[in-house]
Amino acid sequence: MSTGPGADSAPAPTSTHESTTGGTFSSLKIRNYRLFATGAVISNTGTWMSRITQDWLVLSLTGSATAVGITTALQFLPMLLFGLYGGVIADRLPKRQILLVSQAMLGLCGIALAVLTLSGVVEVWHVYLVAFLLGMVTVVDNPARQSFVSEMVGPAQLRNAVSLNSANFQSARLIGPAVAGVLITTVGSGWAFLLNGLSFLAPLVGLLMMRTNELHASVTVPRAKGQLREGLAYVRGRPELIWPIVLVGFVGTFGFNFPIWLTAFADEIFDGGAGMYSFFNILMAAGSLAGALLSARRRSSRLRMLVAAGTAFGLLEIAASLSPTVWLFSILLVPIGMLGLTTNITANTSVQMAADPEMRGRVMSLYMMVFAGGTPVGAPIVGWISDTYGARTGFAAGGAISVIAALAVGFALARVGGLRLKVDLRPGRPHVRFVPREQLATAA
Repeated sequence: MSTGPGADSAPAPTSTHESTTGGTFSSLKIRNYRLFATGAVISNTGTWMSRITQDWLVLSLTGSATAVGITTALQFLPMLLFGLYGGVIADRLPKRQILLVSQAMLGLCGIALAVLTLSGVVEVWHVYLVAFLLGMVTVVDNPARQSFVSEMVGPAQLRNAVSLNSANFQSARLIGPAVAGVLITTVGSGWAFLLNGLSFLAPLVGLLMMRTNELHASVTVPRAKGQLREGLAYVRGRPELIWPIVLVGFVGTFGFNFPIWLTAFADEIFDGGAGMYSFFNILMAAGSLAGALLSARRRSSRLRMLVAAGTAFGLLEIAASLSPTVWLFSILLVPIGMLGLTTNITANTSVQMAADPEMRGRVMSLYMMVFAGGTPVGAPIVGWISDTYGARTGFAAGGAISVIAALAVGFALARVGGLRLKVDLRPGRPHVRFVPREQLATAA
């Protein structure tokens, strides 16, 4: 890793490699990270309960997939508008203190929505407002949380910890939708929102119990003019940063609109209800969890894996959109979840490992801005396509854009790395692969 923003020893553009040791769960040997992970799995479960309940509540109030898309868009709009400023704040202030404030505010948002729903006065604009407020808090919470991982575990365990964070999130995704489905159909949506709000007590307790003397030294950047422009220039000049960010931007904007598609498929295509929607989310979570655990076992992040996973992810979305039966659709959700998570983790760890510590907050805020911040653009578009031309067309469109983006980024990385596509139809050899230009010239 280079020692400063202007260092010449940048990693090769076609791969980012850093070893980890100790097996799939090695990061959990670190006490501070164990506290962080324990609190996270509880709050993540509450978050998934709330997401499922929120989507179903909006659909119940409006009967519109577009309204669900608007809700999702409002939650991610602040990331698009202010995401880079959140990264500047994360680089300037102690990240543990930021998280203590942001996690408390996320809990209060959940409780506010619970009060509105349990009192029977909730309207769709209330849900829109709370979604926007959640997004405003996430602007700062996300880059701080992403960057804080390296302070807890150090560089040697960073890849493993990022993968386990995703496994943690997806484990909660297995539990949250199931619990949400039960609560919605038995006692109502308000109790799911209330449990979500209370779940944020767990990460707050974990943060307070951490041994600060065991944290790795953090780099805080003094307040100065031009720090936002400095971060953008830093990323723009490094292909191993900019191209993974471009790819997750397209995939996140158009390929990850699952609240819209799964609600529409459960309600319109297969005539199911909240239980079927929860079931779809559980299947995707199972695949995502498998993808996260497999990523935790890998010792390096290679950008060719990113391109391959992004391409396969989009192709499977197209296949799922054409599924004639609910069972085939359900089966395809598992590998879609696995490949979507693999794409995200590979890009995330590649970017974090390639970024210098003093720039990591700004780099990760840009990463999250394009990955999650693109949702305000993509969600209403995909929601409109789904309402106008059907959920199948909307799902297929998202997959097609993901495939095109992955292939375009793959060729861009190959060009930067001096690689060319080689086709070899001889038996026992890889039929399609990238090789150095010199090797092709020699073969000719």
